[in-house]
Amino acid sequence: MQENRTFDNLFNGYPGADTVQSGVSNGTVIPLQPVSLSDSRDLDHSHLSWVHAVHNGAMDGFAQSQVSPSTLAYSYVPESQVEPYWTLAREYALGDRMFESSSGPSYPSHQYLIAGQSGLVAENPSGGWGCDAGSNSLAPLIGPNGTEVAPGLPPCFDYRTIADLLDQAGVSWRYYAPDPDDGFYELAAFQAIRHIRYSSDWQTKVIFPATQVLTDITNNELAQVTWIVPDLDNSDHPGSGTASGPDWVASIVNAIGQSKYWSSTAIFVTWDDWGGWYDHVLPPKVDEMGLGFRVPLLVISPWAKHGYISHTVHEASGFITFTERNFGLGSLGQRDVNADGFADCFDYTQPIRPFIPVATGNANGD
Repeated sequence: MQENRTFDNLFNGYPGADTVQSGVSNGTVIPLQPVSLSDSRDLDHSHLSWVHAVHNGAMDGFAQSQVSPSTLAYSYVPESQVEPYWTLAREYALGDRMFESSSGPSYPSHQYLIAGQSGLVAENPSGGWGCDAGSNSLAPLIGPNGTEVAPGLPPCFDYRTIADLLDQAGVSWRYYAPDPDDGFYELAAFQAIRHIRYSSDWQTKVIFPATQVLTDITNNELAQVTWIVPDLDNSDHPGSGTASGPDWVASIVNAIGQSKYWSSTAIFVTWDDWGGWYDHVLPPKVDEMGLGFRVPLLVISPWAKHGYISHTVHEASGFITFTERNFGLGSLGQRDVNADGFADCFDYTQPIRPFIPVATGNANGD
């Protein structure tokens, strides 16, 4: 799970995919301008900002939606700075109808990755995140017609997650997350689930730092189901000041591709939310929480269709659906019930081709 990019922002101009070279702001056409992946500016991407950007379906409020109004949202990252992503897209499957599960920022989005819901939380908590947060931290909830209910609830919940189904079935899992002294530790979604945060699962299956996954792959210790949340530097998050995210993702793909796991593995890469960047496709409405704007999707596997562009509507709950079906787990009964599990992205009859390592070395965004 990478951070804060729309499809128009990260795959602009990709052949065969639905992207545009200009957007509309309050009736004015604005050409999209190139902005470095390592640009230091971070746009407002709250739920209320999303409401302004959608502007009742006009999709022209991205400039007005920012805390400090500007046209920076109408930007894209040049292909040369994200070449590993484009390389993976050319070789495997790319989705141009993958939507953020919620219409808010990172906290609710990461909950959908593990639970297919966020407890109706619409925004990031006001203080610390998850069960580690102080008693004064509250997370606003979604209200009628996209409004918000404040002050909200403490950001520590106890709903079921896919990890509970995996534990019941005896399927191994690990969740790799930024170290507790990293600013992105808050993104560790299981930190917000009380019965996991205060259990042995937290001690043995939530792994810090995220880079440990590379060691575990090398040592043939990869779990059957794995989540990987990078630290700030490797996340693609605007304002990080780095452009190492594409190389980070490629390093994981290369490690798995050259391991014994390759022939039986599917790797999904997506971005948690829109980050405030422009995207021209109006999101479909499935419930009060979303869907949010488009985010990129890569499906990487020897069984993924080669050079395929999926125009099927997807969202993060589909990862849960895929896992439930693959291991016969039953259902959480949330968004996973109606998600298709990315079925169109795979062809299980095709022969396995030798893995070709993805070139890296462009971490400075040059």
